[in-house]
Amino acid sequence: MTAPQIAAYSKENRVSNERYLAEIAAALAGIAKSLEALAPPAAPEGLQIGEADAYHWDAQDARLLPVGRVARVPLAMLKGIDRVQDILLRNTEQFARGHGANNTLLWGARGMGKSSLVKAVHADIAERRNEGFERLILIEISREDIESLPALMRLLAGHPARFIVFCDDLSFDAGEATYKSLKSILDGGLEGRPENVIFYATSNRRHLMPRDMIENERSTAINPGEAVEEKVSLSDRFGLWLGFHNCDQPTFLAMVRAYADHYGLDIDDETLNARAIEWSQTRGARSGRVAIQLIRSLAGEMGKAV
Repeated sequence: MTAPQIAAYSKENRVSNERYLAEIAAALAGIAKSLEALAPPAAPEGLQIGEADAYHWDAQDARLLPVGRVARVPLAMLKGIDRVQDILLRNTEQFARGHGANNTLLWGARGMGKSSLVKAVHADIAERRNEGFERLILIEISREDIESLPALMRLLAGHPARFIVFCDDLSFDAGEATYKSLKSILDGGLEGRPENVIFYATSNRRHLMPRDMIENERSTAINPGEAVEEKVSLSDRFGLWLGFHNCDQPTFLAMVRAYADHYGLDIDDETLNARAIEWSQTRGARSGRVAIQLIRSLAGEMGKAV
């Protein structure tokens, strides 16, 4: 092989090698980009708490989203739940002062003001901060994100504010294991609940799971008592159980009147009561939710916004 041939061959090999290495580099860059996309977002060193009094926990990005306007009603408007209202208000006041307080499960009838009470109590105390309460922030966590609760608790620990972490309509179905994350936070876990955080949840189920699930596990287990003990004991870890029950007609009419007065609806008692009774009969229920639905309808008829 002549010198020119050797030079040409070397050049060809060099170009071929460079092309091959470039292809490898491109492939590696593509793999790195794919892995980066699959990796979970890096947890922030600390949560950025702004001026808002309420936030929603974004578990995917591990951040708090401020809620500019919370859908709530004044505490005085809630009727027919005086006893549980007093208990939750006292418990939350103790917590906002840095004293002992309990995680709370609000359970029972639909539409009777469970979530409304939590939001109203938070607003009431936030407005009375000059009475010696520390800053109180409400954080809503979705039922689907309960598994991220320990991570949220770690981020809140040590912050100067105090936090109510609130989950609305909490329950667990057969085969789910996410309840274990909640269980370790409520009581017994290595880290436990930070002293500046309290957990409130609402549920239609007292034991946070369907009765047929409990009965099925009890009937098929070698030791029926131990089969459901772990799941049932979850609700036992709430220090307070507050029960909400369907209301009677006088209480329902009082709810309707309170809403009508609050929104400035000019309607006499006789007409309002007749409309309320008819409305509840068509809905087959009497509750705070049914009451506010009637008020929205009446306000629309009067050309008013609610």
